[in-house]
Amino acid sequence: MDLKNVECYLLDMDGTIYLGNELIEGAKDFLDEIKSKGKRYIFLTNNSSKDKDAYVDKLTNLNIKATSDEVFSSGDATIYYLKKNTDYKNIFLLGTPALGNAFRKAGFNVFTQRNEAVECVVLGFDTTLTYEKLWAACDYVRKLPYIATHPDFNCPLEGGKFMPDIGAMIAFIKASTEKEPIVIGKPKEHMLDAILEIYDLNKEQVAMVGDRLYTDIKMGYDLGIKSVLVLSGESTMNDYEASDVKADFIFDSVKEMIEKI
Repeated sequence: MDLKNVECYLLDMDGTIYLGNELIEGAKDFLDEIKSKGKRYIFLTNNSSKDKDAYVDKLTNLNIKATSDEVFSSGDATIYYLKKNTDYKNIFLLGTPALGNAFRKAGFNVFTQRNEAVECVVLGFDTTLTYEKLWAACDYVRKLPYIATHPDFNCPLEGGKFMPDIGAMIAFIKASTEKEPIVIGKPKEHMLDAILEIYDLNKEQVAMVGDRLYTDIKMGYDLGIKSVLVLSGESTMNDYEASDVKADFIFDSVKEMIEKI
């Protein structure tokens, strides 16, 4: 098995392409090499608190040229899932203003208060979260379909620190309601299905590249696509050796992948 027949690289960002506000050494050369071979990449993130433009701006500031079509988030996948599989128009959203705007642009009516005529609860990575929002969400979840954009428990920060992510919110809501959501983002099939259909790809053409075992690499492991673990972010070799989830390839960073493309 090699990477020569990969036509599109699904790239995690933080820990894979950059760390915080610093580009990982060799990342730009890696991206340039993909383009020079006539192949493409999609920046793939579970973080649903930001919109495409925010990621394009960040990559641009790091001297990486990117378009909005080259960025795909768990929020985008959730919108795609809802439009394809349901007729819901009115949603109660736990999410940032950016995620709310993305849903509105897609034709949804977004509600953030209790006692509204909503059809579904959508839980995103809400960095504007309040107790009132969580309380209202629990009231809705007890009687309505419930979807979460992704499963991550923590969001990594610079200096090896973390902030609670959506997984912690899921645990809170489950403790109160005894209900769990349909989860859309990595490593779930809903995320991959959306990408394959929207970008007209098949499984044999793609490879997932990332630094997280339980999202990036597990998506490849569970869903039958090539997976590449890079040791430039969260996971270490000790983590890997202790894990049941295995990658097809392991590199110190994307820099070492350049000659394998």
